[in-house]
Amino acid sequence: MLKKRLIPTLLLRNSRMVKGVNFDNYRDTGDPIFASKVYNSQYVDELVFIDIDATNESRLTNKEIIKSVSKECFMPLTIGGGVNSVGVIRDLLLVGADKVMINSAAYNDENLIKKSSEIFGSQCIVIGVDVRFEKDEYVLYKNSGKIKLKTKLTDHLKRMEELGAGEFFINNITNDGVMKGYDLNLINIVTSNTNVPVIASGGAGNFKHLVDAYKSTNVSGLAMASIFHFGDNNPIRARFHLKNNKVNIKEV
Repeated sequence: MLKKRLIPTLLLRNSRMVKGVNFDNYRDTGDPIFASKVYNSQYVDELVFIDIDATNESRLTNKEIIKSVSKECFMPLTIGGGVNSVGVIRDLLLVGADKVMINSAAYNDENLIKKSSEIFGSQCIVIGVDVRFEKDEYVLYKNSGKIKLKTKLTDHLKRMEELGAGEFFINNITNDGVMKGYDLNLINIVTSNTNVPVIASGGAGNFKHLVDAYKSTNVSGLAMASIFHFGDNNPIRARFHLKNNKVNIKEV
């Protein structure tokens, strides 16, 4: 059985690290390069970087930050934001990314998922999925939660997997930054509708939330930000708590 993963998420804006609530009201949380060094010393399984304004500003992710981080860190890096072509993916992999996250472009150009998975391997291609729960169903959004879509969640999951997606990164926008726990229902819907690994984000506020998600769902990894930014918590303590609660987490 694959071991579960702890994955801090760093949101980038104007070369700084930020965190918000419900994809809004962002506040500065520090220098991303320094934070990456700290996470590296705490043996996290992966790091996710998302440039939250890249797509809406029609520009690329800040490659200089990724290049600097990759020189300091030795865990896998997933980079998202503005990923909209094979050329962009190649550039990000060349400066140190191990995987890329594609969200808005997956709706705009399905062929990008097929081509990029064929060229770079499906293990490099992570599909970001942002949703809100509205009128008794999960509704998809793109462009950092600004544009509502008509595509059904389960249809999108199946289509992306058919095209070569290697992993899904899911987030309930309503839970984002609230620190009241993951959306376990959403995680179970997604994991039951795909055969590829699923990372869940949005809602971690304490270590019990991590245990609940791992024991109540088949999620492969949990992504988190606020729990480390705004509390006296760190990945080492989180790992020990999970291990003590019989979660199959990697030893360090």
